[in-house]
Amino acid sequence: MKRTAVNPWAWSLKLGYNQAEVIEGTKRQVVCAGQTSVDDEGNPQHPGDMRSQIALALDNLEAVLSAADMGLANITQLRIYATDVDEAMKHFDLLGARFGPVQAAPPMTLLGVTRLAIPPLMFEIEATAAD
Repeated sequence: MKRTAVNPWAWSLKLGYNQAEVIEGTKRQVVCAGQTSVDDEGNPQHPGDMRSQIALALDNLEAVLSAADMGLANITQLRIYATDVDEAMKHFDLLGARFGPVQAAPPMTLLGVTRLAIPPLMFEIEATAAD
């Protein structure tokens, strides 16, 4: 798979994502359901702790990708939902810590929502990946 970043403006790079990417030569695509801060039985974890919820949601996303023989470097798009956007953005260093080492900056969208499917969840991340 060949990825070409498209950034007519550089400001998004400071936030860790490309405005777009041209993806060529893919063999497989994986569309992941939203991953949240739940344990392996689906029980919500870390109520009221945005940082811990983001970390576990990322762990769960990596587990799903790994089960499909992919990783964070394969992600071609992220969609993030947060009940408190300002609080979520305070902890986006966690995304940088995961995506930086694999040199990935997939296009992403961050949306503020009034609630997620299961209270007390505050953060959900969906991904599309390809190889």
